[in-house]
Amino acid sequence: MTNDSNFEYLREFETKIQNELLKLCTSYKFLNGSLLSSEDVEARWEALSLDYIADAVAQINEYPAVAVAWAGYMGMAVAHRWDDNWEQYSNEEYRALYGENGFDDMDEHILRDIVGLPLDSQEAKDIEEMMRRCAYSLLSIIRHENIEPQSPMAYYTFARAAKVMYRIGASIELKRLGYKFEKVDMPTC
Repeated sequence: MTNDSNFEYLREFETKIQNELLKLCTSYKFLNGSLLSSEDVEARWEALSLDYIADAVAQINEYPAVAVAWAGYMGMAVAHRWDDNWEQYSNEEYRALYGENGFDDMDEHILRDIVGLPLDSQEAKDIEEMMRRCAYSLLSIIRHENIEPQSPMAYYTFARAAKVMYRIGASIELKRLGYKFEKVDMPTC
């Protein structure tokens, strides 16, 4: 593949997995058929992604679902911070999202300490189940792509999958906080 065809493949792959996860989350009523987002939340992925990917890549062999799913929790945290007090949190360090055990319990820290859900609550359990479903769906799609393991293309597809999970997590949190997508008709001049 040439660099142009690699880029096109990755762009199409990202669109495909985002559409699949959007359908999945909509079918379970976590989303309403569209992704909610803000430019601020989207931009934080760029600032946090390198540190996240470095942590997640180390988990791929033993805990592939965790490696992908935690990006969704990170998206939830950033969206929650955006709604709560963006001025205070807009430059928060990646490691502030860690739990007591670092990357390993980031999910619990985000749900309990940032989003504010008791871990034994039904809502926290439902979110955990949705993140798990999304992660396994992504892993299945990636496996069916027949990408050579540990290749540069494997890295880039993983990075795109993590980015999509981040968006999904952010969108789930924005919906949970009461945001919704509304079509706005622009007046004609």
